[in-house]
Amino acid sequence: MKSYLEMTREELLAEKNELEKEFQNIKALSLDLNLTRGKPSPHQLDLSMGMYDIISSKSILRTEAGTDCRNYGSLDGIDEAKRLMAGFMDCREDQVIVHGNASLSIMYDTIARAMIHGVLGSTPWCRLDKVKFLCPVPGYDRHFAITQYFGIEMINVPMTKTGPDMDLVEKLVQEDASVKGIWCVPKYSNPQGITYADETVRRFAALKPAAPDFRIYWDNAYAVHDLYEDDKDELLPIMRECEKVGSQDMVYEFCSTSKVTFSGAGISAMGMSEANRNDMLKQMSVQTIGHDKIKQWTHTRYLKDMDGVRAHMAKHAAIIRPKFEAVDQILSREIAPRKIGTWVKPKGGYFICFEALEGCAKAIVKKAKEAGIELTAAGAPFPYRIDPKDATIRIAPTFPELEEMKQAANVFACCVRLVSVEKLLTCC
Repeated sequence: MKSYLEMTREELLAEKNELEKEFQNIKALSLDLNLTRGKPSPHQLDLSMGMYDIISSKSILRTEAGTDCRNYGSLDGIDEAKRLMAGFMDCREDQVIVHGNASLSIMYDTIARAMIHGVLGSTPWCRLDKVKFLCPVPGYDRHFAITQYFGIEMINVPMTKTGPDMDLVEKLVQEDASVKGIWCVPKYSNPQGITYADETVRRFAALKPAAPDFRIYWDNAYAVHDLYEDDKDELLPIMRECEKVGSQDMVYEFCSTSKVTFSGAGISAMGMSEANRNDMLKQMSVQTIGHDKIKQWTHTRYLKDMDGVRAHMAKHAAIIRPKFEAVDQILSREIAPRKIGTWVKPKGGYFICFEALEGCAKAIVKKAKEAGIELTAAGAPFPYRIDPKDATIRIAPTFPELEEMKQAANVFACCVRLVSVEKLLTCC
């Protein structure tokens, strides 16, 4: 199969003609598939329905310590929930605060507190002339939405195969006191599926920020979301590494069961140092009496421990793994030989990140929409939704049925080929 980059203008025109016919046939199918968000499929959600079989009107909703989960109290969460979520983050139980259903809410609140009250006695960010955040790109659009909402200036940091460009991170953090944080999805990053190397984690722990209130926002969203039990990435525990070098106050870690049990009815948690935890609880005590302990109780009784979590997640992997493999196989067949796109085959997480020819992403997403395939907006994985190269497209394979995903991947490949041909024709 000949690379598009090696084709003559006449060959490209002939290819364009054939692809336009194929595209019209696809449009005639009137497809309607949504791949915009990384949502669990109904089959995945079904896996956790048994959680509600362990609770009834006769249930004794008391914790191991005897706390009545129906009443007020336990601001930081029940002990068994703290123990479970500590397993997700590979930290100690006494470092954990258990929250509501969404880790995104914790991140929003954490930024809001820093803006209004500061961090451990530092000047509130709202009183500063400039506040900046480092944003590894491509990255998680909802992270960027939070910092943009609060008017925080975002700085792109390129991702590498081992995580963010740490030379640049170290330079910016050490030289500029207005840099107050960095967003991180350290395991199976959103959207590339990259896991930070051990050396990258150690360099994070060893950062010497100019700002004493600089924090690493370590969103470990895919801590247990491996696709392959016998070939999975391992992530060095950031809080342990920070403790080794005395930088334990520099990191906030986040996790949740949003893609483990129910996306809208799970539990989330935050891990941090004793000083950060005490400061957080002081502020939280004004905001709430405590989060939903009944939900914490049901989750701990159902999942039990990390062995139970891993067994549960193996069932998730069995459902979504064929979808990821189908996308990879179709792209490998239709795109790779033609040299018009690259991607990382992830070992876990929820996304596949496709890199098109420069200047093609928006046109591909638009073309896919015409064909009935809704993709995440081009530019979304970048601050301010501006992709400097207009090349990155996030694919979310989890929600559709397998046959639908195969169909969508074939349509996507057709759109990539057609747009790529059109792009190359403008250059020759």
